[in-house]
Amino acid sequence: MKHGIVLLPEHEWKVATEHWRVAEQLGYDHAWTYDHLMWRWLADRPWYGSVPTLTAAATVTRSIKLGMLVATPNFRHPVVLAKDLASVDDIAGGRLICGLGAGAPGYDASILGGTPLGPRQSADRFDAFVELLDDVLVRGSVDTASPWYTASGVSFHPRAGDTPRLPFAVAATGPRGMALTARFGQYWVTSGPPADFGKRPLREVMPLLRDQLHRVDVACERAGRNPATLSRLFVADAAVGGITDTVASYEDAAGELETAGFTDLVVHWPRPEPPYQGDESTVIAFAEKQLMGERCR
Repeated sequence: MKHGIVLLPEHEWKVATEHWRVAEQLGYDHAWTYDHLMWRWLADRPWYGSVPTLTAAATVTRSIKLGMLVATPNFRHPVVLAKDLASVDDIAGGRLICGLGAGAPGYDASILGGTPLGPRQSADRFDAFVELLDDVLVRGSVDTASPWYTASGVSFHPRAGDTPRLPFAVAATGPRGMALTARFGQYWVTSGPPADFGKRPLREVMPLLRDQLHRVDVACERAGRNPATLSRLFVADAAVGGITDTVASYEDAAGELETAGFTDLVVHWPRPEPPYQGDESTVIAFAEKQLMGERCR
């Protein structure tokens, strides 16, 4: 089991820089930040951009993978996003992971005057978003138009070409999103029930998570892909709560999720107030016990 942590982009960099350094020192495999223009619970608070945050994080860390959780078509164009991702990944020395999602209703969907989309339209747009992003990053030369995006005479450098592009972590709970994951993802991402912030005990959500694991395996098989080549990442603290209450609960959750088939567990750095309220000493103690020792061996 690999472990990751989410650092909300809410602090000035002189404060945030230590969080990113400590995440690496504690032995976390990856550290993530949210990609939003404004965020539901902290819309009236400071909130910084994910691309500059990850760029800065790349300059103060050496080995930890850095992730965007998650870029969506609500306010991003694939060609512009591709240029930003390639630039950050270069600065990070190939450590960037790009999380991708279809985009939920909220500030990101409405702040630029976007038209509300139904589920089918949202899935159509997400298909076009991921396909074009992959095309630009891999082939570089793109000249195409669709109902959703235009990429006219793109000549993109650097491009991945025959080498693996930076990994995509595709958030998906439905059949179309899982099919997209099977085609393009190096990681599949879930937090359990979509748009659920009930913070239920893990045991109550495990039946749904096992069903999702099965369905993403089926999606891989239908795409002609070996399911074992897809990492499975669970983001805690939204639909599921209590995981980082104690070191023991953190260890138990990691063991149960790994047994079920997850390869990665991501939690949030505890905050002094909601959301993700908790005691950071638990995360530190878990890492010192479980992660720092692994790096030393």
